[in-house]
Amino acid sequence: MTEHVATLDSVTVSFGDLTVVEDASFAVESDAVTCLIGPNGSGKTTLLRAVTGLLALDRGHVDRTVSTDRPVGYLAQEPTFRPQFTVRETLEFYADLIGHDIDVPAVIDRVGLGGVPDRRVEALSGGMTRLLGIAQATLGDPGLLVLDEPSSGLDPMMTRHITETVSELADGETGVLLATHDLASVERVGDEVVVLDRGQVVETGTPTALLDETDTGSLDEALSALVSGESGSVATREVVSAEGGDGGDR
Repeated sequence: MTEHVATLDSVTVSFGDLTVVEDASFAVESDAVTCLIGPNGSGKTTLLRAVTGLLALDRGHVDRTVSTDRPVGYLAQEPTFRPQFTVRETLEFYADLIGHDIDVPAVIDRVGLGGVPDRRVEALSGGMTRLLGIAQATLGDPGLLVLDEPSSGLDPMMTRHITETVSELADGETGVLLATHDLASVERVGDEVVVLDRGQVVETGTPTALLDETDTGSLDEALSALVSGESGSVATREVVSAEGGDGGDR
């Protein structure tokens, strides 16, 4: 039976006088991929970090209902690992931190890195590094996976592989919250879509429901119809300055 693995109620996050996420409410279900979409600077990364517990909330709350040893797995937008470690050594390192036996070779195979377990991180392609990040996020079988732009900047073949891998991770006990600009992938694997604009949730629903709601033929058109159309670049710069961040989409 499908259950909520996370429920957000009026989540608000600010940096100084700048409110980046305001009164965001929605649920992430198990056995489903919930896609968070919106323009650059709309607050997607900030919201994801709030869901994981990495950022304190100004108002509202996040209920994570999963009870596994590792309740949340998180993939940052630009994951970094020790360059001299191999794929296997990297995952063994994180598995040891979790504190119980994990079948690391099975995790490697699950994301499609079975052919390169002994390749050093510094020799991995960008796509392989993202796959390693996804593998790290799944260690310990967390009930909630939070993934920030896992296919950003990758070629179409790797993008499709990552999208298919993410879809397979959403099973009966696991829900995925995925922030992405790749609307074609959302149309392929998204079970639920949350549209964020200027830090506010402006619409939620299945991809088909959003098309019907906006009377459009694609999610790209639907997104254009739902958001303000003005860039969040100024807000983004201010938030990065406040956070000391790396310039990612906040």
